[in-house]
Amino acid sequence: MTQTEEIMKVYYDCVMPTYARVPVVLVRGKGVNAYDIEGKEFLDFFPGWAVSGIGHCHPKVVRAIKEQAGKMIHVSNNFYNELQGKLAAKIIQHSFGVAGGKVFFCNSGAEANEAAIKLARRAGYPFGKYEIITMEGSFHGRTLAAITATAQPKYQEGFGPLPGGFVYAKFNDLESVLSKITDKTAAIMLEPIQGEGGINVGSDEFIKGLRKVCDEKKILLIFDEVQTGMGRTGKMFCYQHYGVTPDIMTLAKTLGGGFPIGAMVAGKEIADTLQPGMHASTFGGGPLACAASLATFEAIEEGDLVEKAVRRGRYLHNRLSLLKKDFPFVHVVRGKGLMQAVELTIEGRHIVDKCAEMGLLINCTQAKILRVMPPLTVKNSDIDKALGIIEQAMKGIEVES
Repeated sequence: MTQTEEIMKVYYDCVMPTYARVPVVLVRGKGVNAYDIEGKEFLDFFPGWAVSGIGHCHPKVVRAIKEQAGKMIHVSNNFYNELQGKLAAKIIQHSFGVAGGKVFFCNSGAEANEAAIKLARRAGYPFGKYEIITMEGSFHGRTLAAITATAQPKYQEGFGPLPGGFVYAKFNDLESVLSKITDKTAAIMLEPIQGEGGINVGSDEFIKGLRKVCDEKKILLIFDEVQTGMGRTGKMFCYQHYGVTPDIMTLAKTLGGGFPIGAMVAGKEIADTLQPGMHASTFGGGPLACAASLATFEAIEEGDLVEKAVRRGRYLHNRLSLLKKDFPFVHVVRGKGLMQAVELTIEGRHIVDKCAEMGLLINCTQAKILRVMPPLTVKNSDIDKALGIIEQAMKGIEVES
């Protein structure tokens, strides 16, 4: 029995089967590369759903965690935590800026979205407003409220009765959203680019139209930037492509450079709506997480990684687009920055599996959409190597089909 098989057996015996796992035991990572327990090297072009968005074990993040671990690991949130304040200021600096805002810290994207839902409902409470419009094809997390906000029945089946107060509209269809608005509508919540839904990019007209409607009808606009945030799309936050600002934004994934952290950011008009006793997260915004996140911002800023995401993303998009010439089952390539999708006319699972066999980690969502999301530190040479593997994998699929 190999070491991989031994560990897989322990999982089978002792770990709940809540994930469809690739039969690989990753034990080490550096930059764009990951290594399994058998010593095999992988190009990681889907590092933890963008959690390791600045690469595995970035030196700045590792150093910050080590140093902080020797000082203080946990500070209860009924005390002040210097690093939490610094991180909140850093997030506001890069997002709501001079307009001002405040941050609530938690541990994951689902937690951040739960906090946003609670804030929106509490803000609407005096006016009898509690409904939240979300988009078909969205994904907002795995908690009960989050799967209800996620307008995909496959995530909801078997978990009813689900919380009330959620209404679904069509993504990129402003008229659909308008038709769902009532005097009970408290907020509209969406990902500016749907990740799990297939890298569906919000149109300029749609996003700007939502901001205009929300302003006119006094509805809160919530952007879920859990996957799109922190430079992934070629802006620090994806909404900045559209020249609008949300009332509430949620973050996680790359925010901690690999360390678990989530955040909800709210504009100053509603930031103080949640008062002591209304919401909390025991581990939210702890010293280790904040140290890791501050180091992540430093790495992005000093490495000019947002601008590199634009250039590397353009190169990645162009290389992926060339696949359409040689493979008739490649339907379309879309995305922004280093958040790219290859939509196929066939199922993509076999391509993902073959890529893994040849040392490349990517993802397939919605059965037919390959997600390619390398870290912001990726180089053109890494992209060339990855595309060579994808091409070889597709040639094999073409022969079999």
